[in-house]
Amino acid sequence: MTSRFLSALVILLAAAVAVSAHHAAAGIDRTTTKELKGTIKAFSWQNPHSWMEVEVVGADGKLVTWTVEMTAPSYLVRAGWKASTVKPGDEVRVTVRPLKNGDPGGLFVSVTLADGRTLTERPVAAQAAPAPNQ
Repeated sequence: MTSRFLSALVILLAAAVAVSAHHAAAGIDRTTTKELKGTIKAFSWQNPHSWMEVEVVGADGKLVTWTVEMTAPSYLVRAGWKASTVKPGDEVRVTVRPLKNGDPGGLFVSVTLADGRTLTERPVAAQAAPAPNQ
């Protein structure tokens, strides 16, 4: 009985550590944003996180591929997204919270599409909600 309890406890603790590590954002600079103007190279609509790769012309004139992590499709749908919202070849402006180490990557904030629409990860109702009266 005691060994089963200890085994179950070890498994639960290991799972908790894995989940905590997975959602750690220590590598993200949450104090700043960076706007990327470029072309979608890839877009993956998948759990637990969707992601996109954006090709951006760097300061040296060479293409740099930025990897942008997003939230799950179930949240994106509520924010007005579809699996086909962006596709390779689309010209976009993407705002990210960049990686602290300077690598070309970050956490998604918003995207502005060629037609002028701007999408985030927040539900459409939350984006359009008026400010409360004070």
